[in-house]
Amino acid sequence: MSDHEKNKKIIKKIAYTGVLAAFIYIGTQLHIPTAIGHVNLGDLVILVAAYILGPFAAIAGAIGSMLADLTAGYPQYAIPTFLIKGIMGLVAGLLMKRNGENNVPLVRKLTAAVVAELIMVAGYFGFESLPFMYGVEAALGSVVPNLIQAAAAIIGAIPLTYVKLFDRIRI
Repeated sequence: MSDHEKNKKIIKKIAYTGVLAAFIYIGTQLHIPTAIGHVNLGDLVILVAAYILGPFAAIAGAIGSMLADLTAGYPQYAIPTFLIKGIMGLVAGLLMKRNGENNVPLVRKLTAAVVAELIMVAGYFGFESLPFMYGVEAALGSVVPNLIQAAAAIIGAIPLTYVKLFDRIRI
């Protein structure tokens, strides 16, 4: 691969990362308020981004989700969200990364999505359990809404990974 082709691929990856970060932001803003935070569609987009970008989805997930928290009035969540959603995108992207194969098997897609969503549920539970946040008892109240969000993300994202357009833009 020539330097020109490598540069073109890097620029393409950066552009898609920016666009997907914006979609993650929008998906996160489409939310249903709960007692602690909200249930949103941002995770669905993170999982699709992981399919398209591979591990580079960490950047899109971290930035899009963090900006959504900042603009939605949850600045205390900005850094934890950046880390949690970034790790979700990284792990899902690594698990769905193609190594010369055309398609990622359904089992691998499901595994990646479930592992990523468990990271989200555990990450927010851990953060919200801290004494300066809500404590363990109150943080337990966010587990069910986060599991609902996780299930919705998995149910929505897996079928979207079969959209042929994503295979063509997959990096």
